[in-house]
Amino acid sequence: ARFVDLAGDDHLPWIGNTDAILGEIEEFLTGVRTGAEPDRVLATVLFTDIVGSTARAAELGDAAWTDLLHAHHARVRDQLGRYGGREMRTTGDGFFALFDGPARAVRCAIALSEMLRPLGLLIRAGVHTGEVELRGEQIEGIAIHIGARIAAIAGPGEVLVSRTVKDLVVGSGLAFTEAGTHELKGVPEPWQLFKAG
Repeated sequence: ARFVDLAGDDHLPWIGNTDAILGEIEEFLTGVRTGAEPDRVLATVLFTDIVGSTARAAELGDAAWTDLLHAHHARVRDQLGRYGGREMRTTGDGFFALFDGPARAVRCAIALSEMLRPLGLLIRAGVHTGEVELRGEQIEGIAIHIGARIAAIAGPGEVLVSRTVKDLVVGSGLAFTEAGTHELKGVPEPWQLFKAG
């Protein structure tokens, strides 16, 4: 036996934080705690990356590159706020963001591509919609990998989207051109991609 002190004012096992109580009981009886099932939700992922960032950093020097990167980050965060995106992570010179709708993500990516040009920066962006698993602040799922692979294929200044995104935004006023069918590394079957804008 062991004593476990759980936070809270409740004294009955069926009131309050029942997951914590049941987790402790499960661990005591089996020696293992399985944890709560993750939330699976439909979400749109956006990945961006500065094209030629290493060469640009070498050209500018560390101090100037850091200043430019701060300006880039500020503009990206401003647009994420404007379009309802949630910053998930930064990757040095790129962003991974989550949106509750694909049209917002595509519009945000187009705006970013246009507003970063005056800074002398070209970005590539990839957008995909699919189910993701949310575990607290962590996000996982194949949809994230697909979005990242799409961004990696995009050319300088391009916003590429999956067919899923294109089909979901019908009627939004967004325009797309075919960008071909591509193999996405580690993802089964070829994917048809479209250029936004």
